[in-house]
Amino acid sequence: MSIRICNLPFNSSFAPQPRARISSRRSTRVFARTENDTQQQLNLSVLRFTFGIPGLDESYLPRWLGYGFGSLLLLNHFSASVPINEPQLRSEALGLSLAAFSIALPYIGKFLKGSVVEQRTLPEEGEQVFVISSNIGDSLKEDLAWATYVLLRNTSTIAVLVSIQGELCVRGYWNCPDQMSKAQLHDWFKKKVDEIGLADVKETLYFPQYEGSSASWDILPNGTRSLFVQPFVQDINEQQKMNGFLLVASTAGYAYSDKDRAWIGAMAEKFRG
Repeated sequence: MSIRICNLPFNSSFAPQPRARISSRRSTRVFARTENDTQQQLNLSVLRFTFGIPGLDESYLPRWLGYGFGSLLLLNHFSASVPINEPQLRSEALGLSLAAFSIALPYIGKFLKGSVVEQRTLPEEGEQVFVISSNIGDSLKEDLAWATYVLLRNTSTIAVLVSIQGELCVRGYWNCPDQMSKAQLHDWFKKKVDEIGLADVKETLYFPQYEGSSASWDILPNGTRSLFVQPFVQDINEQQKMNGFLLVASTAGYAYSDKDRAWIGAMAEKFRG
């Protein structure tokens, strides 16, 4: 499946025409998994490795290792009481060269990518919501709850929306009305999804410089700058069947690298059906 990367501001005319609105109202409720609930095990095989330390960027790990081992080499060199022979000097020079390479590695990686990924910022306006349709089974609810959690935790994402056969899971910061019940909030999101026409998108879309030029996308929080949509497409009897989509948004420009998009696509495979 090809990925369409759009560097221009998104225009709603590029999206397919919206489908007819479903008149039946779907009841919803918030599904939250408590920390003490250890009875059920999550089968989610696409989790990304992190140390889980707040404020620690694992991409800079080679730099910190280079600083550490380089400092140990220098300490060993200056604390030696006997004259240092030539083989030891060569070994120390090689070790310092490797430490210097490790320190420079994160910067080299960013240079090769061609752009520096900005850090996300939480929107000043917008509501933090977590809504899952009650028509979804308990096992799928748990998968959706943890999938949306790791997307928010391990990427620059601030808002996630997953649609599976018309049923929604919405989490993160969204520009939604106040004073709404969970059922009304679900129906409001469903109406907006139908208006935009996302359920009919068959190609992966990526907007690294999204500027929010379309009024129909007002569900996104103010300051959204990156938008990635991964559809769930099944090929059945040489025909494509739409099962839903996964949408992530970020307040950082160029928030999703090729590696991030591949990782999100692998996660979307679990909900393809």
